[in-house]
Amino acid sequence: MTRAELVETLRSRGVRDERVLAAIGRVPRERFVPTGLRKRAYDDAALAIGHGATISQPLMVAAICALLGLEGGERVLDVGTGSGYQAAVLAELAAEIVTIERIPELAASAQAALAEAGYDGVEVRIGDGTLGARDRGPFDAIAVAAAAPEPPPALVEQLAPGGRLVVPVGGRRGQRLAIVRRIGAELRTERSVACRFVPLVGRGGFAEEEEWDIAFDGESSR
Repeated sequence: MTRAELVETLRSRGVRDERVLAAIGRVPRERFVPTGLRKRAYDDAALAIGHGATISQPLMVAAICALLGLEGGERVLDVGTGSGYQAAVLAELAAEIVTIERIPELAASAQAALAEAGYDGVEVRIGDGTLGARDRGPFDAIAVAAAAPEPPPALVEQLAPGGRLVVPVGGRRGQRLAIVRRIGAELRTERSVACRFVPLVGRGGFAEEEEWDIAFDGESSR
């Protein structure tokens, strides 16, 4: 499948945000997958990238980005860098991207891939993504590419007024994307599409020693 065909596949699967579709159409996903999997780079599927992680399924990336409702001028936090692909798509949609990865090897490879693809303005950090990046906040939008038992409190606290947090919430058998909006002094939470992601490990997520038996079938992502 080509990049253009992937965009049309996503449109046929219900993605209606034309800015998001155009962004996915500009990002060279093959730069973010292992060399041996580049023939599958534009499959609408999650692909293993090592260290128990995957490059996210494009449909899930599109869903998260569309739910954030980005207009172009936002500061965005991307939690769970993985391959760096979602950070690249976000960089096409917003002004400033900070992305956090807890596994140093993945952070390094993502940073290299982002620079090679022309997204060297993305700030890549190593650390516990569930704690966010308080020194760089508040954020207009926060995208989380791993499943948490609930929206991590530190991330919610780092939302700017009017900000949106999108995070898969649930357990090992499945989750739904949750959208948390800060409206004035209130927080409003909605649930969206069903999904299956790897666990978000950290103080505001799941314990590192907890293992999930997930068969990566194209619906599990990071």
